[in-house]
Amino acid sequence: MNIAVKKFLDEFPVNKLYTYEEFMKFSEEKVKNCEINKLTEHEKILFDYSKINLQRSNRINKTFKPNQQLVEIFQRLNFHQTWLVITEDWCGDSAQNLPYFIKYAELNIKIEVVVILRDSNLAAIDNYFNSPTSRGIPKIIGFDENGNELFVWGPRPKFAQDLVNRLKSEGYSKEEFNKELHLWYARNKGIELEKELIHIFENINSKVHKEK
Repeated sequence: MNIAVKKFLDEFPVNKLYTYEEFMKFSEEKVKNCEINKLTEHEKILFDYSKINLQRSNRINKTFKPNQQLVEIFQRLNFHQTWLVITEDWCGDSAQNLPYFIKYAELNIKIEVVVILRDSNLAAIDNYFNSPTSRGIPKIIGFDENGNELFVWGPRPKFAQDLVNRLKSEGYSKEEFNKELHLWYARNKGIELEKELIHIFENINSKVHKEK
């Protein structure tokens, strides 16, 4: 296990760690084996979200075309790092963004991705949220091999966050602005996220180069 993860776990023991593949399998099995008639109304809503999020993630995995500039940036990363992902499988923003992170992480064997579930690890992850009443996910924190923080990203691209803020200010209900948000995601196809990733990792590469 990467020393960054060990350092984090020493300070904040978590309930369980997943690889991304294990996290996706966990969600698939949960949806497949769910006894819907035993769920509360709230649990049924979360189940529906989890189900559609699997479809969203699979759609991105099938249609993903890597940005060549990002491919080159990730291939230049020459030190080990760990991305700690805080999420839940019912989270729509996670389904729309996390697959892109994973695809780019796969370009470099020095990047390790570790997933933890938010709701069963609140004590461990509350450092990364503005307040206990605002725990937007996904939240992705990058560490170098010594446990130093490289970046924090989430819960959605700035363009998408600005859209949500505007719709809320115009009186849209949660259901209404979520519909508009996911329409935006479908049309944008990860372009705004990739712009942010270019900025983040160009800066990381530049900083590491200067330190050498």
